[in-house]
Amino acid sequence: QVQVMESGGGLVQPGDSLGLTCTTSGTIWKILSMAWYRQALGSQRELVARISSAGDTKYRDSVKGRFTISKHSANNTWSLEMTSLKPEDTAVYYCYLNAIVREYGLNDGYWGQGTQVTVSS
Repeated sequence: QVQVMESGGGLVQPGDSLGLTCTTSGTIWKILSMAWYRQALGSQRELVARISSAGDTKYRDSVKGRFTISKHSANNTWSLEMTSLKPEDTAVYYCYLNAIVREYGLNDGYWGQGTQVTVSS
């Protein structure tokens, strides 16, 4: 069974940088895309950044130029480097994997449990 796990959250001050990492366990036949979502208190979960297996990236407008998503294919992990953090970036950050776990299987989505990022002075 595939599991994804986030690490690296914490409390930082405005303007600081922080990195998040997502690791996977279990057998994966093919990864289609990896992504980071976030959910602030009282808000809906929203896409932060996504990277395809080919390396194509997509970012929400509010994080463009500040956040960078990257993948590490050798060990099926991906990361989110966040710079110039703002209080409005405060949220629980979730990693999401879109993958096929067996040959001829259908793709499915897998969520991590989330890691808190708090930006406050």
